[in-house]
Amino acid sequence: MGNNPKLSSAALLERLEPPAAKVAMVLDTDTYNEIDDQFAVAYAMLSPASMEVEAIYAAPFHNNRSSGPGDGMEKSYEEIVRVLDRLGREAKGLAHKGSGSFMASAETPVESPAAQDLIRRAMADRDGPLYVVAIGAPTNVASAILIEPRIVERIVVVWLGGHPHTWHDVEEFNFRQDLHATRVLFDSGVPFVQIPCMLVAEQLRTTLAELEACIKDTSAIGDYLFGIFRDYHDDHFAWSKVVWDISAIGWLVNAGWFSTEVVPSPIVTDQCTYSRDGRRHLMRVATHVDRDGVFRDLFTKIRSTA
Repeated sequence: MGNNPKLSSAALLERLEPPAAKVAMVLDTDTYNEIDDQFAVAYAMLSPASMEVEAIYAAPFHNNRSSGPGDGMEKSYEEIVRVLDRLGREAKGLAHKGSGSFMASAETPVESPAAQDLIRRAMADRDGPLYVVAIGAPTNVASAILIEPRIVERIVVVWLGGHPHTWHDVEEFNFRQDLHATRVLFDSGVPFVQIPCMLVAEQLRTTLAELEACIKDTSAIGDYLFGIFRDYHDDHFAWSKVVWDISAIGWLVNAGWFSTEVVPSPIVTDQCTYSRDGRRHLMRVATHVDRDGVFRDLFTKIRSTA
């Protein structure tokens, strides 16, 4: 599948270029797995000049905040509703439940309302591609690609996950949770922009003191984000937290904040590593992000909701 992409090389390269105008997008998020997705949901909803958020999908996850991937998805859906409420937005028709499990193989999709909604939106008549911003395990997105392969020609996937392609392993949460789904992204030939965690998204750190100065007491969503950040960690002395997921939204807002390169898509191995083959289809991968540019824009938009 990776050596036979649906799009021609020229069409693929065109889709990999940063968007030059406002885009239509859907957001796929494991919103409750920690506290960064909530910032990303708010950032997307507060950026109407850059993107039209058509749908938000709850992605599965399994860590100490869930009893399993299905429970993680349900909790993520509930968190999407809470964030939208703080933004004064109605969840009905916008939020959709996703996969209740991870994929059993790279050929076995998981049916869900999210996957079906993504297919419907991708196949609808529109000017330009639908951007699919994924900030969790890509189960919903990979399942939609397997169920309806034609959407590869009609979407661009922007994914926060994995590490740089030269990293010694890829034991990263979004990458390893559903390795089968991750492999589908890298093999499908879909126009694919990857924002790695180590060295790139990890630059997006903030502190309780910065949030207190910039967004606390400014709006309902500002107070909510400040509160979940404060409650996430007991000791804030000399402690910072990466807000990983705002990176994917930031790329759609202003790709100029990022340094990227176009490279052959690596092969995802069963050992959670990359194997490289220069003959494979191309993708875009970020190598650096302007931390201050992203946070300045996010904080300004949160303050503007007051």
